[in-house]
Amino acid sequence: MQGIFFEKLKNYFVGMLIITAFLFPAGCAAETEEHGLTEMAAAEEPSDADPGSGAADGDGTDLKEDGAGETEAKNRARICVYVCGAVCEPGIYELEEGARVYEAVELAGGMTEEASEDSVNLAREAEDGGQIYIPTLEEAASQGMVPGAEGASADVPRKVNINTASAEELMTLTGIGEAKAESIMRYREENGGFQSTEELMEISGIKEGVFEKIKDDITI
Repeated sequence: MQGIFFEKLKNYFVGMLIITAFLFPAGCAAETEEHGLTEMAAAEEPSDADPGSGAADGDGTDLKEDGAGETEAKNRARICVYVCGAVCEPGIYELEEGARVYEAVELAGGMTEEASEDSVNLAREAEDGGQIYIPTLEEAASQGMVPGAEGASADVPRKVNINTASAEELMTLTGIGEAKAESIMRYREENGGFQSTEELMEISGIKEGVFEKIKDDITI
């Protein structure tokens, strides 16, 4: 009896060893496979700090575009025009290229009450080095200007009113410098204005030769 008991016990332990031998490699393999999948998943996750990400590229592009816009604005060309005639502050003014005549007139303090606004195309583009002349109502009537015509064009000669012109306007006449312009203004103030264009020859330094050169360019 005792021999049979030991034989059964021996067979029991042998069976347990065989079962354990089969189960242990399978468990290790499963654990190894699961660990490997976890490592692969971690490796495939994108890094938030990746400098090559789309968000970083987008931000960089925006910054470059902003910088280009600022440079273009700074390098925008500018022009100079001479605004004269029936404006509050005749003179030379600087504007951005492509500016309109009305913008130049605004810089010159706007038109005076005597200005013939309808005789000037205020929407026309101002030209670099050009003269913008605003005629008075009287000048527009005497010269037969058409409303909205190119009254401000430097290519169209406009007569200078020696009774109302500023020193700068008078100096646009041939042979009239700063000294003669001041003499003209002083004479009209002392004598209540000119009664005729020929009266201009009463001023010292303006004789027949000078008058002949400018008589077609002046009016009263």
